[in-house]
Amino acid sequence: MLHAEKQIAKDAWETLKVMYMGADRVKTAKVQTLKTEFEILNMKETETIDDFSMKINDIVGNIQALGETMDEPYVVKKLLRAIPGKFLQIASTIKQFADLETMKVEHVIGRLKAHEERVHSQTKTDDRNLLLTHQEWLDRSKKQVEEG
Repeated sequence: MLHAEKQIAKDAWETLKVMYMGADRVKTAKVQTLKTEFEILNMKETETIDDFSMKINDIVGNIQALGETMDEPYVVKKLLRAIPGKFLQIASTIKQFADLETMKVEHVIGRLKAHEERVHSQTKTDDRNLLLTHQEWLDRSKKQVEEG
């Protein structure tokens, strides 16, 4: 190989090495950004468990796609910390009676969704009772106007 060819090959190799290092730095920065986003993520009062779990899964999936791992117990604990007060009872029960080191994210989400559904159906029942009571009040008011 001629000296010029060796120099071209060496330059090409150096260019590839620099490009790879740059790409590696970009990947590292992206992972750090995603991990920060994961840490500050909290569920809003009006958000559903499905919507919130999709956000968590998206962030974790993006981190894993970049070649990083996130331990399942870490994600489970974050999920239980990030939910609003209306889930405090079920979160406390899960923390108290489940092994968070072996519990799967899907199991936590399933339990939270079951709780959400129970609360939702109870609220629906209460709302129907309020509407019924309101209707009775309207009927009484109408009757009083007619009588008086």
